[in-house]
Amino acid sequence: MRKVIILMSVSLLLMACGNRKPSTAELMQKIDSVKALEISRQLKAQGINLDEANPLKMFYDSLALQPLPMTYSEEYVALLPGYTEVPVSIAAFLELDGQSVPKAIALPEMMNSRLLLVASDVADGEYELWLYSLDDEFIPVDKMLLYEPKKYSDKKLVIGDQYTYFSITSDCEINVMEYVDDEDNVGQLSTFIVDESRQFVEKRKMY
Repeated sequence: MRKVIILMSVSLLLMACGNRKPSTAELMQKIDSVKALEISRQLKAQGINLDEANPLKMFYDSLALQPLPMTYSEEYVALLPGYTEVPVSIAAFLELDGQSVPKAIALPEMMNSRLLLVASDVADGEYELWLYSLDDEFIPVDKMLLYEPKKYSDKKLVIGDQYTYFSITSDCEINVMEYVDDEDNVGQLSTFIVDESRQFVEKRKMY
């Protein structure tokens, strides 16, 4: 049956060419197109739709682009300008099932890695910021914490908690400053890059 469909389709293609005889390359291209169409139809009958776009790619492509360089500011982490809410169907891939209103924005690519900045809500109006690297199918490969709001208990910082500030340079260096407590005015600066495997790798440490 499949051969009959392909032969009929090829006959129609030859008729469409009129008196001009198609070249061998043109004919083979048309036959391959007909075969691909028939295979696509068969897969659709099995519930597999090759025409359906990758939902992760569709979401990534819909996001605004955060220009670089960028750096922490109270206004930025409070307003999250340009961010888009993450749909429920996408949240599971980003391990955001427990968050009520996660948001995201795209960053320029680094080392052929697609980057996603995700705001994960931890309290009313407060968000952590996580940087994700994505593979060719837009599935997360690695992630790192860029910003964590200060955590208070009875207006005092809980012992052992840390919070982070960040900056990302135009030459793809990610700087994260971790503070041990509210009286820590120095903090610990770590610098990361994205390696060829799309992992966040520490470049150097400065204290």
